[in-house]
Amino acid sequence: MEREPFPSLVLYHLLKWGLVSPVLHTYFRGRIHGAEHVPQTGKLVVVSNHASYFDPPIVSCAVGRPVAFMAKEELFRVPVLREGIRLYGAYPVKRGSSDRSAIRAAMDSLEQGWAAGLFLQGTRSPDARITEPKLGAALIAAMAKAPILPVSLWGTERILCNGGPWPVPVTVRIGRVIEPPGSTQRDCLETKVQECARVINEMHDLGR
Repeated sequence: MEREPFPSLVLYHLLKWGLVSPVLHTYFRGRIHGAEHVPQTGKLVVVSNHASYFDPPIVSCAVGRPVAFMAKEELFRVPVLREGIRLYGAYPVKRGSSDRSAIRAAMDSLEQGWAAGLFLQGTRSPDARITEPKLGAALIAAMAKAPILPVSLWGTERILCNGGPWPVPVTVRIGRVIEPPGSTQRDCLETKVQECARVINEMHDLGR
């Protein structure tokens, strides 16, 4: 299996290296810790905290391989934005519901060589901490038998302070992979997402 889907490969990397990476490393003075923990081949579920619209491309850039993220379906109603986020691997999900089509899309992405990316709390939090992790990431990891990669974003909650994208310092910390749940039973999934949340919050507490 190819690590990356060939049809989107060229455009994806043009966007990543032509825009996302320069903005992360120059404008946001980005620091990335733990990149050596990222498996470069095989199925992978990437989970992160979430505080900004900038988070999906930052996570994908930091882990060094394409990550297909769930995105709220409302974003796909904006024509120009829809094409951009689709190029970057996004697929729609209905918030607040059990969206089986989104789960199928995540599984398809894994089969096509993308990593599947999910924000563990499901939506943005003002302080970037995870207090109520959702089960979706653990369910997908269990179904795909894919390891989970915990990622912490520090500083992104301040990017849009006062209404504009400001050059705040951003730090990305990548933890060691976590084994997928042994089953799709609810208690097993809950134990796994709580472990992921703990690891991400602990990395976030390290700060810059």
